[in-house]
Amino acid sequence: MTGEAKLKIDSNYILGKVEPRVFGTLIEQLGRGVYGGLYDPDSKFSDGDGFRKDVLKLVKELGVTTVRWPGGNFVSGYRWEDGVGPKDERPRRLDLAWHSTETNQFGLHEMESWLKKAGNLELMEALNLGTRGLESALDLLEYANIPNGTKLSEERIANGAKTPFNIRLWCLGNEMDGKWQLGHLDATEYAKKVSKVAAGMRQLDPSLELIGCGSSNHGMETFGKWEDTLLNYAYDSIDLVSCHAYYHADPGELDTFLGSAVDMDRFIGEVISSIDAGKARAKSDHIVNISFDEWNVWYQGSEPSKTPEGIDNWPVAPHLLEDVYSVTDAVVVGDFLITLLKHADRVKAASIAQLVNVIGPIMAPEDGEAYRQTTFYPFAETAKYVKSGLVLKTVAKSPIIMNKKYGETDMVNSVTVKCEDGSLAIIMVNRSIDKSINFEVELSGCEVNNEIVEAKTLHDDDPLAKNTENNPNRVVLKDNNSVLIDTKSNILSINLPNDSWSIINIK
Repeated sequence: MTGEAKLKIDSNYILGKVEPRVFGTLIEQLGRGVYGGLYDPDSKFSDGDGFRKDVLKLVKELGVTTVRWPGGNFVSGYRWEDGVGPKDERPRRLDLAWHSTETNQFGLHEMESWLKKAGNLELMEALNLGTRGLESALDLLEYANIPNGTKLSEERIANGAKTPFNIRLWCLGNEMDGKWQLGHLDATEYAKKVSKVAAGMRQLDPSLELIGCGSSNHGMETFGKWEDTLLNYAYDSIDLVSCHAYYHADPGELDTFLGSAVDMDRFIGEVISSIDAGKARAKSDHIVNISFDEWNVWYQGSEPSKTPEGIDNWPVAPHLLEDVYSVTDAVVVGDFLITLLKHADRVKAASIAQLVNVIGPIMAPEDGEAYRQTTFYPFAETAKYVKSGLVLKTVAKSPIIMNKKYGETDMVNSVTVKCEDGSLAIIMVNRSIDKSINFEVELSGCEVNNEIVEAKTLHDDDPLAKNTENNPNRVVLKDNNSVLIDTKSNILSINLPNDSWSIINIK
């Protein structure tokens, strides 16, 4: 069954500029995310520094720009000093967040080296505000960013990094509203701590960009009140407020799951309202935006997500959170990207969580070559075209789907971006579990010459189809040959299969 949806685009009206930082990722010392993912000196796939070359190749193809590290929940018990200096002198520690042993063989210097090899990516450094605070933050800042002449900057130089790391973007803790978080704080305690830590860090370097923890998810009982308290105490102290959100499909509920981006959209809108109210109360000219620095599909509670147990069971890099993603998971991930881009005026950073093995778009088997999960494709294609583009305002008309969890949802969600090279990218998702749709786009104000650079769709007759080590190319992007452009009327049409993600790039 085929329906019809329409979109009107005017290239003269701009919603916002896409910040490259929106295509960031999270890497945490969790499971095989680092050890066995990024770093595996014993692997035949690794280079002389122990970094997996096959993973580096796919990371470059994926198009990530920033890396939020070292967490995640892990950071709330992390001592950054453990990860610098001679490797044979680094201590082994128990990681309480994931009930594992941290060897500290991968630390700040290894991360900086990996970032360079991955394409000179930017580090979003996360600070431990769980068991630590201002003193530790200032020590790390001195170690990382001061060129020379102080105790800690000279230690960095002695450890092999003559040039400072110049980290600009800092997360002030992680999910501090969560009772699962080591050193959990209530809203007032956290807000006061942020104010003090931010003030101290800015005494050393006023140009730093600081991110305050917002609610860990949209469903937190304290959501809204948490943001209000943070902004009451620390509005002028921070530059961004973080959002985190994970979604998954319940058995037999793929149709409901396909509407998940509606919740993300509401979440963003409500946080924007809190920020703007905080600005009014503070009578401030300072602008605070959003860093959606954890988002993805994650099957929490499933077997791959179960952490080790037992007082004498603290494994090194166990298999944790290694979800294998389906076509529908990828469609939802693509919908999340559309939603983030539609808020380009306020969402200035974001991180898909995570990158490799641990709920990531890349899987790196221990004895096999790394491969792309289904979720790799919408992220890579979107980043390829719109990383520095301008999001255009549009008027959309779509059939409505009744979603039992999220209410009325548009069958088609889309975003249009004027790319840096002057071309136009239209990104679309069909949320219907069983209906295809004809999507008609009126390109008002655009001169179209009928040259289609690319029109691709991610879809499969089996919505649960997945890529695996034995069949890594089971699900791939395919050309969508249904695209037609009427150059006289400047109208484009495309058929969007049910449960699908698509992208068109036109001159």
